[in-house]
Amino acid sequence: MSPIRRIEEAKERCIAVANRVQSLPLSKVTDSCKQTLLRLVNSELNFLSRLSSASPDFSGPISANIGYLESVVHILQQTFVTGVSRVCKPIPLSSENEERKCSSKGIHVDIVCTVDRRPVWFIVSDRNPKYISWLGSHKNKGLRARVEKVLSAAQSCLMLKPFSVILFFSNGLDDVVTQKLLNEFGASQFGKEFSEFDCDFSKDLEYEWVNDFSRSYRRAIIFQLKVEHYSTSSESSQGCTCPLLGAVTPDWADKQSQLTLGDAFCSLILTLKLDNQDMESSKQRAILGDDLLNFDTTALIALVSGISNGGTGKLLATPVCEMMKRFKSNYEFVMAQVMSELQNPILVELGGLISGKRGMICESVHSEFKELVSMCGGHNEKLRAEYLLKCLLIVPDSPSERVMSLPTTRKIALKNKVIFGTGDYWHAPTLTANMGFVRAISQTGMSLSTIEHRPRALTGD
Repeated sequence: MSPIRRIEEAKERCIAVANRVQSLPLSKVTDSCKQTLLRLVNSELNFLSRLSSASPDFSGPISANIGYLESVVHILQQTFVTGVSRVCKPIPLSSENEERKCSSKGIHVDIVCTVDRRPVWFIVSDRNPKYISWLGSHKNKGLRARVEKVLSAAQSCLMLKPFSVILFFSNGLDDVVTQKLLNEFGASQFGKEFSEFDCDFSKDLEYEWVNDFSRSYRRAIIFQLKVEHYSTSSESSQGCTCPLLGAVTPDWADKQSQLTLGDAFCSLILTLKLDNQDMESSKQRAILGDDLLNFDTTALIALVSGISNGGTGKLLATPVCEMMKRFKSNYEFVMAQVMSELQNPILVELGGLISGKRGMICESVHSEFKELVSMCGGHNEKLRAEYLLKCLLIVPDSPSERVMSLPTTRKIALKNKVIFGTGDYWHAPTLTANMGFVRAISQTGMSLSTIEHRPRALTGD
């Protein structure tokens, strides 16, 4: 293949990668992350354009970075990768001790995201395995030094601290280097299946498919390094000493209660996992984060609200002047929720999110929810709240160190750090309508496992 054709093919690969970046959903990858990737792709395209115009007879290697960018996007497209908050940027390090160990610019991490509800870092290499040495030379520091620095940064970085570091070698790894990783760092095979191929197409001027840019990742080797194995004070070991305060299974045999609470509400609550006969076993599974779902106050209110439980007709039949007197400045907010409920009932939506899960709340949510229901809830809303609380595990406020390390601001309130941080501590996603806090967290670069739901208000039902 001629040099010009090789350059043109590399440019087409860049365009294909840019298209794949654009197609990544914002629910998975933040817009700032997408813009970072697009800047890198455009930089590569500009380099190739200058190369082809300035050196038409160029015969050297073409675009060392396009394969790397393809690998990063390939990882982002995997279904098990969620909550991507940072790509292709250094993790900032601030302490004097860290600065002595690492560059003042920090440690470069290719992807900060969530896998299986736990924060992880991805380090990506698209190099030819024969150029990846263990100890390095005067030109290359070697893989061992790189891994040591990344793990040191992972231990020290409170806000973005990962549960594990994933090493992704898209072109494989030499057997000797592989064995060194296993023996010296206790690396293990990453337990998730990646798709083996990426496939993209380009068009000619007549809009017929002419080029198929497929890439195989069959030779890829992926290792996982658990950060806690190198930490002197692991959060996971502390978690086993944190007692659950209680969970009681309600008695649904009372048919009158079902009539009062509503069939939809009762059916939804019954989909939660309830372990009243074996609480010790339930505690152990909960500590390990198996099937746990953390509820914030907005989620609990959405479950018990009169709007969610058949009260829309009554609200619509109420004269506007009475509604405005009751809800005051919240009138339009409440009516918007009523119309949303008529179009898409929220208990149906929430049923798909909580079915088969063990619901948990922290003490702060427990207290706040009871206070709000007491002040603003009606008779039926109070009954639903009472039954709902009997179905949930109540845990002490125990926010993770990394969430608490975030600066407290107007958008990142201490109360929310405690609630979401407790979910993070237990490796449980938080079900929430508080998207202002979620966006503020994302802007810090932290990957935090959350699930969004539409808001609902207490109506006095």
